[in-house]
Amino acid sequence: MLGSLKRNAATKLQRLHIRNCHVDYSRGPSKGDKVVIAMSGGVDSSVAAKLLAERDYDLSAAFMRNWDTRDESGSDIGCQWEKDWEDVQRVCRMLDIPCKLIDLHRQYWTRVFEPSLTSWQSGLTPNPDVWCNREVKFGALLRQLIRDSNALWLATGHYARKDWQECTGTRLARPRLLRAHDATKDQAYYLSSIPEHSLSRALFPLGELQKAQVRDLAAKWGLPTAVKEESMGICFVGEKKKFTNFLSQYIPPNPGPIIDMTTSEQIATHEGLWNYTIGQGAKIRGCKTRMFVAKKDPNQNAIFVVPGSFHPALYVNAINIEKFRWIWTNHIPEDLFQTSGMKAQVKYRHCMESEGCAVYRHERGLRIILDVPQKGIAAGQVATLYLDDWCLGCGIIDGAESTT
Repeated sequence: MLGSLKRNAATKLQRLHIRNCHVDYSRGPSKGDKVVIAMSGGVDSSVAAKLLAERDYDLSAAFMRNWDTRDESGSDIGCQWEKDWEDVQRVCRMLDIPCKLIDLHRQYWTRVFEPSLTSWQSGLTPNPDVWCNREVKFGALLRQLIRDSNALWLATGHYARKDWQECTGTRLARPRLLRAHDATKDQAYYLSSIPEHSLSRALFPLGELQKAQVRDLAAKWGLPTAVKEESMGICFVGEKKKFTNFLSQYIPPNPGPIIDMTTSEQIATHEGLWNYTIGQGAKIRGCKTRMFVAKKDPNQNAIFVVPGSFHPALYVNAINIEKFRWIWTNHIPEDLFQTSGMKAQVKYRHCMESEGCAVYRHERGLRIILDVPQKGIAAGQVATLYLDDWCLGCGIIDGAESTT
């Protein structure tokens, strides 16, 4: 009897798996499909919700609570997430769609924040917002929505686009992550780590719009968030706190020398490698010339600085990438296997123009040779590769150097 029950349960799971695998997402949402819009309380996700509400979908909204302020202050009273949740509810009432709060702060803590803390403490420069999209929004949240409500689609207010491309050897089209039409707001960089199966279910209603158009639409429709200012900075720090003060609550001081690379002399002492970022200015008392961070050495626990923002030691033209994640995991571009490498573009920060480069296979991942030397490239940063508008995936910078 027990064996029969197990076989029946296994058969049901197998049928469910087969049915989900045969959903043709390339056709887009159909009438009556369950679509969930992830809302943040800002104008972008509000306009995205309104655009979707005009379609004939089974639409609902979800607000993620990723950060528990009680970990810092012991109280949630007056914190930002409560205000954002109120704004989400106001917009949803206006659009007549149901909404719910989903608490994912434990998942955020273990999968995003703790690994980032370890990276900062080691002198690296991680980007938690990239991994939040992979591990939480298009990871834990999407899995919960599929399990609890059998949702087929997850929409967000990101400025990005998606299309589908037929691939040789298969009848199925595959999703491509593309840059948004508004180059100044494009957020494909932040989405570059999400896996293909999550991208298949993703909807980006704002991908074809300019930011100014989104503001105009919000005002035209009278959305409660139409004039709300944009949030800036890392999601759990925000813009009102000093980043170093925030990290000091979690990482104990670890003093070490600040060394002038031009003289090899110690000119100051730092309280932790995480307080300095490669390429940025270093405030050092007594220095008549402004100094800039050229290197961080975790083995010596040392910061190396140089005078002036155009010093040659600040520039590199070769980047090593480890653990590169291709969105199409089993379809690596053929040009990568050529001795001349693959011509592409790379971004290692969100707010930058992509740089031309050649990409080669490397022992632990990829090696990127930049067309023009750049500065401000640090180990731990996320490097994202593009073929024109097509985002291929991303990896973590293991190191950068000058080969000239």
